[in-house]
Amino acid sequence: MEAATQTVPVAATPDPPAAFGTAAPQDRASLLAAPLRCAPRPSRLDAPLTQLHGAGPKLAALAAEIGLERLEDLLWHVPHGYRDRRMTTPVAKLAIGAEATIEVELRSIRVRPTRRRGLKIVEAAVADSSGPLTALWFNQAWLAEKLAPGSRLLLNGKLDKRGFRVAAHELVGADGDAPAGLHTTGIVPVHPASEGLRPQKLREWAWQALGLAGDAVEGLPAGLRARRGLAGAADAFAAAHFPASDAEAADGLRRLAFEELFLYQAALAMRRRDRDDGRRSIRLGAPAGLVGGWLESLPFALTGDQSRAIDKIDADLTGERPMQRLLMGEVGSGKTIVALYAMLRAAEAGHQAALMAPTETLAEQHFATLERLLGPQGPPVALLTGSTPLAERRERMSRLASGDLGLAVGTHALIERGVEFRSLAVAVVDEQHRFGVRQRASLDAKAAAGAAPHVLHMTATPIPRTLSLTAYGDLDTTTLRELPAGRQAVETRIVREPQRAAAYEFVRERLREGRQAFVVCPLVTESDKLQAKAASEEARRLAAGELREFRVDCLHGQMRSADKQAAMGRFAAGETQVLVATSVIEVGIDVANATVIVIESAERYGLSQLHQLRGRVGRGEHSSRCLLFPAEDAAAASPRLDAIARERDGFKLAEVDLSLRGEGEILGTRQHGLPRFRVADLPDDLPVLLAAREEALALIREHGSFEAPALGPLAEAVRRRFGDERAPLSA
Repeated sequence: MEAATQTVPVAATPDPPAAFGTAAPQDRASLLAAPLRCAPRPSRLDAPLTQLHGAGPKLAALAAEIGLERLEDLLWHVPHGYRDRRMTTPVAKLAIGAEATIEVELRSIRVRPTRRRGLKIVEAAVADSSGPLTALWFNQAWLAEKLAPGSRLLLNGKLDKRGFRVAAHELVGADGDAPAGLHTTGIVPVHPASEGLRPQKLREWAWQALGLAGDAVEGLPAGLRARRGLAGAADAFAAAHFPASDAEAADGLRRLAFEELFLYQAALAMRRRDRDDGRRSIRLGAPAGLVGGWLESLPFALTGDQSRAIDKIDADLTGERPMQRLLMGEVGSGKTIVALYAMLRAAEAGHQAALMAPTETLAEQHFATLERLLGPQGPPVALLTGSTPLAERRERMSRLASGDLGLAVGTHALIERGVEFRSLAVAVVDEQHRFGVRQRASLDAKAAAGAAPHVLHMTATPIPRTLSLTAYGDLDTTTLRELPAGRQAVETRIVREPQRAAAYEFVRERLREGRQAFVVCPLVTESDKLQAKAASEEARRLAAGELREFRVDCLHGQMRSADKQAAMGRFAAGETQVLVATSVIEVGIDVANATVIVIESAERYGLSQLHQLRGRVGRGEHSSRCLLFPAEDAAAASPRLDAIARERDGFKLAEVDLSLRGEGEILGTRQHGLPRFRVADLPDDLPVLLAAREEALALIREHGSFEAPALGPLAEAVRRRFGDERAPLSA
C-alpha cells in the first residue's frame, strides 16, 4: 500500500509595506533614502516678522495693519492671484503690448532727464543672443547706481515704441532674500497688499517664512487626509504660495480652505462641550398658570412658527443640558413674544431671567415692549444700562441679588462686576452676533456656581445656511418665517434724484391722511457721533423744508437715555408725525400707524439692514411703502437695490447679500465672535464647508473628544487658529 502524500502549504510572500496616502511600495532602500525630519516646533512660527530679512519696524507696523504679525500669519496670507511667467521670451520675438519676461545682460545704464517736473527715467542698454533692447524704469533713479554693467537680469514688462517698460526685475545669481526669478519667472504669486507694503515685499517674506512651514501644527488627522486626498500642511503652504503648476496651486488652496473650515467646525464643537461640560441646567418643569394666563391674555393668536418654537423651548427647559438655541426670525415674525415666554417660564418657577441687547436704544425698546406685553398684572421687569442713574442702579442690583426682581433687561451692564443674580435660569441675548463669545460667556457665569442658564440667542437678521454654519454652528436653530395676521406687504421703490420732489409729495399726502413716517438719514461714516450730527441736521432741514407743515422729531444713539425714550414715546403716541433717525431704528420699534420709510443714501446699507429698516412699516392695517434714495453716483449698488425692490423674503435677500458682499459684511464689519477666514471663500466654498462639518461631526462621534490621542494635535491646531474662548471676560 502506497503511503499517502501530504501537501505542505507554501507561505505566501508578504506584500511590501505601502506608503500611507500614496500607497507606493516601501522597501529598505526607499526608507533609508527618505529625508530625516525633526519634530515640528510650532513656537518658531510665533516669532515676529522683524526676524525676516527686509522686515524692519516700519514695514512690520504696516504689515500688522493687515493682520500680519507672526511668521505663521504669513503662511496663511495666501495669494489672491497668480501671474504666469513660466516662459522667457527672446528679445527678437517680443511683441508690442504683450507682457513678457526676458533674460538679458546689462551693457550700460543712465538716468535720462525729462521736461516733466519730478519725472526721471532710467534707460539701460540690454541684450541677449537674439539682439539688443532698451529697458526703461520710471522714477527709480537709484537703479543706475545699483545695477552694474555686465550683470545678468531677469526683466518682466511690456514692449512699446520707446522700449521695454520694466514692471519687475531681478539679478540672476545675486545673493538676497529670495532666489533669482522669484518675481519674474514661473507662476508668480500676488499676495494681498496695502498702501506702503508692495506685493513684491510680501512675496519675499513668504519665501523666507516657507522655510519654517514644516513647523506648522498639522491640523488634519492622517486618516482624514487620506480619505479626502489632501496634502500635508507644509506641502500645502508651498503649493499655495509658490506652485509649479495651476493644478498644484488649486490643490494647495483647497487643502488650506478645508483645514480652516474643519478647524472652525471643531472649534464650535469644543466651545459647546466646554460650555456645557460639568455644569447642570436649572430644570424648570412643565408650564404653569403664569405663562398660561399670559398667553390667554394676548390680543392675538400665535402663529404656527411661534407655537412650534415654544414647544422646542419647553423641551429644552425641561432637559438636563442647558438650552443653547438660536431664534432666527423674519422681520415682524414675533421673536419677542417667544423670548418673553421663555423668560416667564423662569419667573413662574421661582427663578430669574435676563435679556441682554447690544445697544441702549434697543434695550430701552425691549423694555418698553415687555412692559406693554406683560401689562399691569405681570411680574415686575427692570432696565439696567450704562445710563441708569446710580441710585436706581444700586436699587435694581440689590433686588436682582436678593431674587426680588425676576426679570431684567439691559445692555452689557448686566455682565459687569457687582451685578449678581440669586438664580439666573434663562438668558436671552438679542442680536447675539454683536456680542463677543466671552461677553456671552460672562452672562452665563452670572448663574449660580456649578449651574448654567438656559440661553436663547435671537437675531432679526435672516442668515443663509452657509453663514449659520459658521457664525452659529454651535447652536440649535429655530426659524420664524410666518408673519402674524394683519401684517401688510411693503411696496419698495427706488427713487432717483429727479423724482425726489414727487416722492416727498407722496410722503406729505400720507401724513395729511393721519399716517406717520420714518426718515433714515445717510450712513455717512462708522462714527456714531458723526451719524448723530447728520441725523440732527437732516431733521432741522426737513422741518424747515419739505416737511415744514408737520411735527418732526429726531432719534440717534448719542442722545441721553431719557431723551431717546421721550422721542420714541412722542412718536408712538402720535404727537410727532415724522421721526428722523439713524439706523438705530432698524430693530425693535413697533408703530402700527407708520406707513412710509424714506432711506437716504440707500446704497450704503447692506440688503439685510435695508430689509430690517423696511420692517419698521407695514405693521398695521394700512398699506405701506419704502422709498430708497440712492446717491447719484451709486450705480455700483444697483444689484442690491434692485434685489430689495423686488424681493420681500428676508432669507432670500440674505443669500443675495452673501453672494454680493461676503459673510463678514452681512452681520456687520465691527461685530465680534465671527470667524475671519483667510483662505476659505464663502459662499463659493459651501461644498467644502459641508464636507468639513461632516468630517468634524464624524470624528467627535467616533472619538468622543478632539483631544483623543488618535487625532494627533488637532485640538492644539484649533486653539492656535481660533483661540481659546472658554474664559469669560474680566470685568
